[in-house]
Amino acid sequence: MRQRMHLSAAAVAALSLALVAPAATAAPPQPAPLPMPEFTDVEVHDPSHVEADGEHWVFGSHLAAASTEDFMTWEQEANHVTAENPLFDDVTVELAETFAWAESDTLWAPDVIQLADGRYYMYYNACRGDSPRSAMGVAVSENVGGPYRDLGIILRSGHRDGEGMSADGTPYDGRIHPNAVDPDVYFDHEGDLWMTYGSYSGGIFSLELDPETGMPLPDQGYGTHLTGGNHSRIEGASIMPDAESGDYFMFLSFGGLDADGGYNMRVARAEDPAGPYYDAEGNDMREVRSDRDLPIFDDASIEPYGTMLMGGYLFQREVGDPGSGLGDGYVSPGHNTTYVDPETGEMLLIFHSRFPGQGERHNVRANRMHFNSAGWPVVAPYRYAGAGLEHVRRGDAVGRYRLIDHGKAITADVARAEDIRLNQNGTVSGAVTGRWQVYNKDRAKLTLDGEVYDGRFSREWDPTAQAWVQAFSVQSAAGVSLWGSALAPMSDAEIVAAVSADLAGGDYLGDTSAVVADLQLPTEGTHGSNIAWESSDPSVVTAEGAVTRPAPGDDVGAATLTATVASGGLTERVEFDVTVLATIEQGLAAHYSFDGSLQEAESRTAEGTVTGHRIDTTGGQLSYTGGVDGQAAVLDGASGIRLPDGVLSGKEYSVSLWLKPEQFTPYTTAFFGARDENNWISLVPQGHSGVGGNTLLWSGATTYYDGDAGSRIPAGQWSHVAFTVDHGDVAVYLDGELVHTGSGFPDVLTTADGVFGVGVNWWDTPFAGAVDDLRLYTGALDAADVAALAKR
Repeated sequence: MRQRMHLSAAAVAALSLALVAPAATAAPPQPAPLPMPEFTDVEVHDPSHVEADGEHWVFGSHLAAASTEDFMTWEQEANHVTAENPLFDDVTVELAETFAWAESDTLWAPDVIQLADGRYYMYYNACRGDSPRSAMGVAVSENVGGPYRDLGIILRSGHRDGEGMSADGTPYDGRIHPNAVDPDVYFDHEGDLWMTYGSYSGGIFSLELDPETGMPLPDQGYGTHLTGGNHSRIEGASIMPDAESGDYFMFLSFGGLDADGGYNMRVARAEDPAGPYYDAEGNDMREVRSDRDLPIFDDASIEPYGTMLMGGYLFQREVGDPGSGLGDGYVSPGHNTTYVDPETGEMLLIFHSRFPGQGERHNVRANRMHFNSAGWPVVAPYRYAGAGLEHVRRGDAVGRYRLIDHGKAITADVARAEDIRLNQNGTVSGAVTGRWQVYNKDRAKLTLDGEVYDGRFSREWDPTAQAWVQAFSVQSAAGVSLWGSALAPMSDAEIVAAVSADLAGGDYLGDTSAVVADLQLPTEGTHGSNIAWESSDPSVVTAEGAVTRPAPGDDVGAATLTATVASGGLTERVEFDVTVLATIEQGLAAHYSFDGSLQEAESRTAEGTVTGHRIDTTGGQLSYTGGVDGQAAVLDGASGIRLPDGVLSGKEYSVSLWLKPEQFTPYTTAFFGARDENNWISLVPQGHSGVGGNTLLWSGATTYYDGDAGSRIPAGQWSHVAFTVDHGDVAVYLDGELVHTGSGFPDVLTTADGVFGVGVNWWDTPFAGAVDDLRLYTGALDAADVAALAKR
């Protein structure tokens, strides 16, 4: 790839000056510099916080636990429900009765609290998952890190005929009775002990507990209903008592927890632990539930309610912005816990989150919270980095911001930032208009379209820019939250120079010396700058990036793309030489028979290589066993196979292979292909809960695609799985039968150097089982072709 920049003398001077001196439009004097924070990440889904001897622990689903002293650097303490998990001597034996009732081999979100006897009480639970068949119990330990000893089951749900009545003495009804999961145990202002719990099903409930024993007080049944019902997607309740106001804040997660489930966090408050709880508009949360006459998991009926704190969002990085990558954001953040520092009153919202373009990879995050003038918590826009509120001078807040509107929708769509400006004269311009002010040192108020949003200014660490920035978090009386993150000021000359340099040195167009698919040409740069494109030969590549590939055997196509960067009347050009490769004759591109080696059967391409537990690691092990035809590769759940880069590309391709899983873990890939970490396809033997754990052809790009196979391939026996992609049309086959068709499948394999793996990707648990006869095709096979491949 060769780029040529045509920069004016002014732009060159501006770029040079930016490297050695402050910007010409330098910001007002800033507060004292803060140190660069350091972070380490851990996996704890559905975290719940407890403090122990000055250390902070979070416990979560699948018996995960982690600890920290500063909420930035974390240490994984435990993970996965196995006999080796240090939280129990052998949890598979200790909680055998719980697993038996729930018909499950894993645990859901627990809570740990220290009672007056100094011991730590773990409220654990297990759920079948596809029904509210659950059991909740208590275990105790002298030490927060275990081992815990079981004290027995305290609550069950999902009773069937012949198993007796539910806790309130009536036949169990999942529309009105709770699912006995997701406990949150806390002391109220008078020292009484309470537990909120529930997920979907009949909603969220509250029980009073004995503060001496930790057990439920008698004659409460399932307790008091707080919100939800009729299988509405509301779960993960967490109560934060506020000593100053005397109120209780109930945090909730709405939607589905998967990357495309639209998970988001909301809050309501009450004067009493058992409610009633109300949102910012005064809605009684007891009345919030799905419509019984609508399909199950009716989100439309519940999404107007609750005070919205945070949903999926992205402060996207524009061309010319500092840093690299997509930007910073969360996908399906939720199931939170809270921490209030008893000395300073500072609050943290602690939760798990997924991330834009990264599938189901999740980590713990902690963001600072503050109360606004109406007494509602607002959440800072970035993860906690050790700083927070300070005296904000009006001039410090003036400038251009990226604005996130969290709205109230339950949606898989990630909210993207829009550009606004807080002007010196108190007006707001850009994507939204109105007025703004800073008052009482750090308070922020924006009035937009007649709606008042109140909250706080704070200093936050922007991980993309690797810099401390001015930010704000505000909320309306309707319970809608807005976030703002300031951009460093730049002159027009600096903007043009930065965008031009970033275009020339970045990877926005990919490898233009080997183009095999349409190019995504950016049209916007930092600070609202514009990028216009021209092509020297539209028959090769148009100004919109559409590519026409020559026929097989023809010469490559060649053209020059010119980007004109403009800001404030200044313009500069960047040129790209583009070479478009000829299409490949349709047919078999690679065949890996796995007959004792990773060689390609007919030397069409290179052999595969053994990886470790991730596609870019080494150190794994591979063995062979009897397969469908000859031998098959055996993957041990900690290793995988990396195929040659670029083995497939374009808009038409097919994949066929035989699979014999030995165990299932969510999101584990059998076949994986990616342009980069944000654009990928994955054949998943056990898909996410949104498809009921069925086998899934999954893709992550600007949007997710769920190719639900309608069932899960069985463990311990061979299944043939195939899929075809043809210009966005997709088909999935199990054992030669068509089980899914769809359109709009993301165009992912758009480069000649894509990454491909068997059993591994960059994030998830590797595949455990056998793989045989992997065939990759250029072009889309028809149903007869697939049926023939599925015959033994």
